[in-house]
Amino acid sequence: MAMSGGVDSSVAAALLKKQGYEVIGITMCFGLKGIEDARRVAHKLDIKHYTLNMQRVLNQRVIKNFCREYQLGKTPNPCVRCNQYVKFGALLKKARSLGAKYLATGHYARIKKASSYLLRKARDLKKDQSYFLYRLGQHQLKHILFPLGNYTKEEVRSKASEFSLAVADKLASQEICFLRDTDYRDFLKNQGIKIKSGLVLDKEGNILGRHKGIAFYTIGQREGLGIAKGYPLYVTKIEPRTNRIFVGTKKDALKSEFLVKEAHFIPKIIKKKVALKVKIRYNHKEMPADVLFENKKIKVCFKKPQFAITPGQSAVFYDKDVVVGGGVIERVLD
Repeated sequence: MAMSGGVDSSVAAALLKKQGYEVIGITMCFGLKGIEDARRVAHKLDIKHYTLNMQRVLNQRVIKNFCREYQLGKTPNPCVRCNQYVKFGALLKKARSLGAKYLATGHYARIKKASSYLLRKARDLKKDQSYFLYRLGQHQLKHILFPLGNYTKEEVRSKASEFSLAVADKLASQEICFLRDTDYRDFLKNQGIKIKSGLVLDKEGNILGRHKGIAFYTIGQREGLGIAKGYPLYVTKIEPRTNRIFVGTKKDALKSEFLVKEAHFIPKIIKKKVALKVKIRYNHKEMPADVLFENKKIKVCFKKPQFAITPGQSAVFYDKDVVVGGGVIERVLD
């Protein structure tokens, strides 16, 4: 059981213990707060608890990519890569090497065994985390448990009190674990990322001002532009080759089509045009789109234009509540 010291993983551990599993708690210690909380919960549940240093794989697989993508004017999602390479990559291998049949986490998602393993949304759609898990494969899903998939957050809080867990009232962490309350811009500077100022232009090519470095901006961003135009301006395009940022109205930030790289499919590979719903960031409501192979690339065409389709973010494909797959947004098509 991957235990962060938070209420979700703590309740998940308690539920598994109650169901009769032999539970071993593991906390990945790469500067995470909560190791002591996880230890206290493990003691309360009378289960073994270990800490595991995962800093090297986190640096190699997540942090390096995080910095490189921002340098290229993209907006990465480190949680997707962390799930793929750290939690359900290195940690799952470690769990299996210890003789564990499953790795369990406190994610809000569900796994269903049909002709193949399916990844489904959680019952609590407000907390559903299937978006971050779309890169899981059949060999991983076979050995993963999500004990909270059929619970709401309110029910989990209630269970924490029922189990008399000290973390019952602990607030959920919203931060990226390796940032540790640090603004990502300061983190990039501390990582030695070179930041270079450049021009801000409108869609006609008129110079409106200067930006502080493309790594500090994302598509759809409105705040921090420092340009007075009499109406709201949004970042509509970031051009790393020329170190330029383009801004426009909210309407200018609406796009319909984009290409996906690093495509991954869970049940089976899509090789023809398919009508699905697509989510382009975690807090985006998935919308109808056509997903198709075109010139060896995956192309997504929304039925209606969407705001701020952002290179570097993940586009996740859904068929009702089943995650079909997804990929990284490579390029938005005009």
